[in-house]
Amino acid sequence: MELLVIDDGSTDGSGDLATSIGDPRVYVLSETKNRGLAFRLNQGIDAARGKFIARMDADDFSFPQRLEKQLRFLESHPEIDLVGCRPVTFHDNGRPIGLFPLAKTHEEICANPSRGFYLAHPTWMGRTEWFRRHRYRIPEVRRAEDQDLLLRSYRDSQFACLPEVLLAYRIHSFDFKRTWLARRSLCAAQISFFYSNREWRNVMSTLLMTTAKVAVDLLAAIPGGEFIFNRRMGENIPPKIISELQEYKIL
Repeated sequence: MELLVIDDGSTDGSGDLATSIGDPRVYVLSETKNRGLAFRLNQGIDAARGKFIARMDADDFSFPQRLEKQLRFLESHPEIDLVGCRPVTFHDNGRPIGLFPLAKTHEEICANPSRGFYLAHPTWMGRTEWFRRHRYRIPEVRRAEDQDLLLRSYRDSQFACLPEVLLAYRIHSFDFKRTWLARRSLCAAQISFFYSNREWRNVMSTLLMTTAKVAVDLLAAIPGGEFIFNRRMGENIPPKIISELQEYKIL
């Protein structure tokens, strides 16, 4: 087992902090130049020495049983390439928001490719050979590199998602420009993919879906309207999960 810490040119001393751990299982990939998320993720995929790769971002929190349960699932389901889990979402200020939408099976996750795939990126654990076969696109689809990878791979892959809440996913304050960049990047990648496969219905669906999402984003950009953006994660958080978040000092 190893822990790869990928430092993409940070300036807050996090690379030095990771290096100071002094555990031979912790391997720090650190450079002064910022190369972007997709480049660094591919770098981590190339450096990984294990059979499986689990990823998460620096501002999220894995629950103690996450890796064990996902590993057990992949070992008992050899047909599955990539498995996620259901995250609980929380705001920058620590306020809980709700539960991320749940799609458990490959069919549920991939039911509407033009809409996107409900498989939260920080929760992924998959087979190393799958990551190396597909990889992240360079130049990257900015702020939508995960959705692009799922789109390009879903037809010859098998995805799944554990229904258990095993990760706390930080949702940053709504920023229209940042969200618009993600919408635009993903829309272009989707249209290119569907066009190349002559899937005209999905091309039209992508355009309509993106237009509807941007309309919601515009409403969310109105002062006091951020709740509109977060309402897709509005399912109430069970008291047990709140207790765990407090126990792990996430809230």
